[in-house]
Amino acid sequence: MIVRARVVATMDGAPIKNGAIAISGDRIDDSPPGSSPSRAARLSRSASAGSIVDVGKFSEVSARHSGEKIIDLGEQALLPGLINAHCHLDYTCLRRKIPREKSFTDWIRAINAEKSKLSPEDYIVSINEGFVEAKQFGTTTIANLTAFPDLIRQFPDAPIRMWWFAELIDVRSPDRAKEFVAFAIESLKSAQNYGLAPHALFTASKNLYQRCQEAGKDVLLTTHLAESREEMEMFRDASGPLYEFMKNIGRDMRDCGHETPLALFLGAHGGHVLPKRWVVAHLNELTESDFELLEKIRTKFHVAHSPRSHDYFGHSPFQSERLRRLGFNICLGTDSLASNESLSLFAEMRAFQRSEPESSPEKIFEMVTVNPASALRQQNTLGRIRPGFRADLIAIPCREGRDLFGEIVAFDGEVDWIMANGRTQSIQSPAAGSV
Repeated sequence: MIVRARVVATMDGAPIKNGAIAISGDRIDDSPPGSSPSRAARLSRSASAGSIVDVGKFSEVSARHSGEKIIDLGEQALLPGLINAHCHLDYTCLRRKIPREKSFTDWIRAINAEKSKLSPEDYIVSINEGFVEAKQFGTTTIANLTAFPDLIRQFPDAPIRMWWFAELIDVRSPDRAKEFVAFAIESLKSAQNYGLAPHALFTASKNLYQRCQEAGKDVLLTTHLAESREEMEMFRDASGPLYEFMKNIGRDMRDCGHETPLALFLGAHGGHVLPKRWVVAHLNELTESDFELLEKIRTKFHVAHSPRSHDYFGHSPFQSERLRRLGFNICLGTDSLASNESLSLFAEMRAFQRSEPESSPEKIFEMVTVNPASALRQQNTLGRIRPGFRADLIAIPCREGRDLFGEIVAFDGEVDWIMANGRTQSIQSPAAGSV
């Protein structure tokens, strides 16, 4: 198959005008209707899924692959599929259910109240609706945190590429950390790509973090860290609304009143040798002493920033440029719809540009393609349009003579065309229900 477009943004140098790519190895689903294929079968199919075999000018690619079916996208820009580095599809159903609260702690109370009303079936519907909406906005890969890893087996063939992270909390049962991690890993085995997500320092014990880190060198890890001022007050000052809330539910507060959240996190994980497989979400509240620590650590973790959720809570300004200069790989994510309006990474790029107008559009686009691919250890398969990479692709309208990356970041709408894993995807309205 050959896909032609007015311009192809490969993320390897200048975009190619009147460009094209050739794709081979389209996935064929030979499972009996209604069956649930084994994990081995799904892995085999994934390995043979559509990959990019050629990229260049349309005239050159079509000559090298004569006789292949041609899909002409017309006046479109062909782009790598977008990668959401931090998302909670569990809560797609909570859009506009929680008004802006006076404090981060009040929001925690509010989301807990809403979650108490949901059944497992509600979460399944919510995740499926999230798949539909993510595809609408050109997302082909999601790093998704789920509080219910046992539900993952309900999605054996997700329509887009998924990394499932089991979100773990042991604040009420810190003696069960080993059990929680073992259950999560057993549940996650049904997924092709997975990781562990101790929720946050205030809800996950030091033991739970250590158990997750010991789960295996190939297991990706993510956590929420230094997200709010109240988290800073809790750990550094042993005061504030979050401190009182956690104390009242019975949390052991002996780790409070000594260090910043970042210092506590680094100290609990060996300080200067923190594994690079960590994707740390937020990092909104950092002190000068925190930046001194970040400058010293030898292994730089990855950072997931959610601009619109950040604005929703009114957190302190995100220090993107300072973190980037220290060598941190910054990615964008949507967080959950309990604190956001949509699952659009284009909207996240626009929000980031508003807060960081000096950042180039190309660098911003890298934060939803190249950078998260690296965070997921897929720098050789995702995030670019390059021979040997997976055929995860999207197309949006573009105009001759315009700055392509400026157009990409400014794009405000749904994508016209999407391909995931070498297969062209339908784009449904969220109202259409599950995939």
